[in-house]
Amino acid sequence: MNPAPNLVLVGPMGAGKTSIGKRLAQQFGLDFVDADHRLEEITGAAVPLIFECEGEAGFRQREATLIAELMRGEGQLVATGGGAVLAEGNRAALTARGFVVHLRVGIEQQLDRLARDRSRPLLATGDRREKLESLARLRTPLYESVADLSFDSDGLSVGQAAERLGQALALHWRRSEAA
Repeated sequence: MNPAPNLVLVGPMGAGKTSIGKRLAQQFGLDFVDADHRLEEITGAAVPLIFECEGEAGFRQREATLIAELMRGEGQLVATGGGAVLAEGNRAALTARGFVVHLRVGIEQQLDRLARDRSRPLLATGDRREKLESLARLRTPLYESVADLSFDSDGLSVGQAAERLGQALALHWRRSEAA
């Protein structure tokens, strides 16, 4: 049992962090926060526009500021963006005050889930499969390095994944009050 004041979902795009996260938040009585959506609310700009205007570096700086702020809170389920683990400071903040779940998903499932999604700046150009494979090689070790628990969402409906992950969390995570 690993107590933490927040539950955090990390993993690649298309893993189900938002859709599964919403159900888990409800199940565990947590406030749901999608980090990318919150960033859009704060800036008044969509993620693709932030990438276009400020580049990935500008987006990542805004993301780091937001993650630091979110992790000072408690009683939240935070669904991070796929690249949130790239910054060492983000990894430290997530693990310090969150029980971190790595939602795993295979490339085929990602391609299927993201087939009609045109809102992902990193998939806007080039071969999607190649890009997803490249991102996986870089990011998977980082997801694993922060994970208290890994869960494979491949081939599961949102309901099935939320139910199974909820059962695993009941065994491995206890919500704690912040110190």
